[in-house]
Amino acid sequence: MQRYFIQLAYNGTNYHGWQVQPNALTVQELIEKGISAITRQKVDVVGAGRTDTGVHASFFVAHFELGEELDYPVQLVHKLNAFLPDDITIIKIFPVDNDMHARFSATSRTYYYFVSERKEPFRKEFTFKSNYPLDIVKMNEAAALLMQFDDFTSFSKLHTDVNNNNCKVTAAEWKMENGLLIFQITANRFLRNMVRAIVGTLIDVGRGKLSIADFVNVIEAKNRGEAGTSVFPGALFLTDIEYPNPVNSLFDRNMEKDKFQITNSR
Repeated sequence: MQRYFIQLAYNGTNYHGWQVQPNALTVQELIEKGISAITRQKVDVVGAGRTDTGVHASFFVAHFELGEELDYPVQLVHKLNAFLPDDITIIKIFPVDNDMHARFSATSRTYYYFVSERKEPFRKEFTFKSNYPLDIVKMNEAAALLMQFDDFTSFSKLHTDVNNNNCKVTAAEWKMENGLLIFQITANRFLRNMVRAIVGTLIDVGRGKLSIADFVNVIEAKNRGEAGTSVFPGALFLTDIEYPNPVNSLFDRNMEKDKFQITNSR
């Protein structure tokens, strides 16, 4: 068996997330169907993680295995792109060692969340509209505290099938670019709904509803009911996944420049 990594990107608006679900259209389902049809082999595709319904990925990684070595990976990219709808694009397919795993070999993931303080008629599908002025200094003060904690139960969807709610956040920052507030967060792993719940709680800090001390209390409570509302999924993008070298160097990083394209789409 030969294992292959797939680098892809997708607009998640029309999908119930990445992972196959009964009676719901998902990105994983379409890619499995495409590769199986083209290679004429039953293929299972494993993703680097789950994205929730409506969440996007400008950088996503999955893997699959074939019973024989694929001698046309570039042609498979073209054929698969022709098979898939326009809101999913395959960027690259390449062989990896069989012990490399799209999910478990990843060392970090990065998400971006886009917030606007005004109406955005031309990019409303990808931004969250805040109805209140936000204090970015306070939001960054609170965001920096995330790196001091390991247990993020307060920001996790309830009744999930994970063994623990521990994550190591290595970066969390708000910045303004081209009229949009952008939240960037990097961690070794993320819980279901975690980023959207963190953003909702940080927005409560930014509008003065929560103090910095209140934010700490939310984390320490380890209770989802103490955190803010999960914000609009369409403004959330998975933008990067890191792996050990040499695999990490094999991805097409030219796609990185498209991460902020939403900020320039006026």
